[in-house]
Amino acid sequence: MTTTNTPGAGARSPQEPDSEPIKAIRLRHPWRMAFAVVLVVIFALFVIDAAGREAYDWPTVAKYVFDRRISMAAFNTLQLTVYSMIIAIILGVTLAIMRLSPNPVVKSVAWFYLWIFRGTPVYVQLVFWGLIAIIYQTIDIGIPFMEPWVSFDTKVALNTFTLAIIGLSLNEAAYMAEIVRAGLLSVDRGQEEAATALGMSWFQTMRRVIIPQAMRVIIPPTGNEVISMLKTTSLVTAVPFSLELYGRSRDISAETFNPIPLLIVASIWYLAFTSVLMIGQYFLEKRFARGVGDRRPDRKGDDLTGVAPAVGVDKPTVVLPPNESGGH
Repeated sequence: MTTTNTPGAGARSPQEPDSEPIKAIRLRHPWRMAFAVVLVVIFALFVIDAAGREAYDWPTVAKYVFDRRISMAAFNTLQLTVYSMIIAIILGVTLAIMRLSPNPVVKSVAWFYLWIFRGTPVYVQLVFWGLIAIIYQTIDIGIPFMEPWVSFDTKVALNTFTLAIIGLSLNEAAYMAEIVRAGLLSVDRGQEEAATALGMSWFQTMRRVIIPQAMRVIIPPTGNEVISMLKTTSLVTAVPFSLELYGRSRDISAETFNPIPLLIVASIWYLAFTSVLMIGQYFLEKRFARGVGDRRPDRKGDDLTGVAPAVGVDKPTVVLPPNESGGH
């Protein structure tokens, strides 16, 4: 009795003809195309209508968009954003570590800070900072309940620009603390244990293992917070500090009795800064996401080679790549 071996799974019979490639036909979506056309038409009509509206006063917009007062105000807005975010990130990292501390007193102090600054509006906080000279007339340095060593007048020591930075940074630190804490908690506990087993110190573990992995979670919301901070600077008029972008454009509009063009000028500057920040955020996210979720379209499951056992036969079946099996 003669036994015939049947080709196993993955092997191609010599007599089997090459199969023709499947011709994929793109599905048509007429309603999707129609909706897109409607959106384009609506946008074009809006632009045409805005170009002819006298209330927008485009010549005035062109006149003030690069005005020296507006440019200096835009620079002040950038300064407020950068200084406030640097302080907020440093303080936020400190608060996040305090929240993760096993010490209940340290953890409670951090929780109380977050409760206060996340639970009250930032505008209200800025108003309080504007009135700080009424609450504390002097800033005293020394031992409590004794004669101070050095004493400063609050109005002289803290100007409105400094108070605006303090108010913005202390409020933002509460949100940055939660962002950093979420990023640190996203790293598996086994990573820290493995680093400790390799003899790494706490600082080396954080710098080489924990923080690089946590940055993938920290960077996106931090970028959003920077953009939000840029726009929140328009609230520092509560301090009051009116030399930032919105406050300066509002003062100029009060002189010209034409507020709408100056609002457009401020919006153009805000959009320009936001666009640059969004591009920077994109490249930062791309850098820290390297090696995570990469898709290799050139590596497919049917390209595997090797020896696999065939069911129902006494010999293994050799599986070849498609470009080689076609000629056998």
